[in-house]
Amino acid sequence: MNTLLDRPIWSALSTVHAPLAEGDGLARRYAPGFLSLAGTAEDTPQAAADFASLVRPGETLYFLQAHPVLPPPGFEALVATEAVQMIAQDVQAVAPDEAIVALGAEDAEEMMALATLTKPGPFSLKSQALGRFWGVREGGRIVAMAGERMKQPGYTELSGVCTHPDHRGKGYARRLSLHVAAKIVEAGAQPYLHAFASNTAAIGLYETIGFSLRRSMHVAALRRPD
Repeated sequence: MNTLLDRPIWSALSTVHAPLAEGDGLARRYAPGFLSLAGTAEDTPQAAADFASLVRPGETLYFLQAHPVLPPPGFEALVATEAVQMIAQDVQAVAPDEAIVALGAEDAEEMMALATLTKPGPFSLKSQALGRFWGVREGGRIVAMAGERMKQPGYTELSGVCTHPDHRGKGYARRLSLHVAAKIVEAGAQPYLHAFASNTAAIGLYETIGFSLRRSMHVAALRRPD
């Protein structure tokens, strides 16, 4: 069983993304300014205590793991819901798409504005430090994007897939997802992704491009009181 993907945040922060991590012991988090994600190596009182020591007063961090998330004493669970983890065994070959362009540091503000509007998941001005991003422009503005987020040895997460509400229905999410998945494979990794279990439209889309369910996951947003 692939335990790297059962605790994807912990495994990313203790391997490929270790330079972006804070914490030691049994808990890690992305350094402030990158992503509001944290994970633990196990579900034990010591791991919970190690996590609690990483959270600032009033701060909220997200957990994503295969097993239910147990908040440390005194923490509030603002969100507790189910997600799915999907993995691509065979990525479809796609022809070059001239509409899709690489996004860079100069696009960060515009990318952040699109993510804030569409809410594809935790995102920040520093999200490009985690991996590569691509987008589609119309009228000189970014109207859709997708990219890479968590990375473990041999795996890269497809994430940040979003389209401006005024430009939905044009197939941008599908085209960008295929493009990013192909780029991940070219780099020698296997693509995987996450979606809320209730987001059946997104799950259906990912199934059509070669992703299949690996397992159910649990998401929790844990807040430390002020």
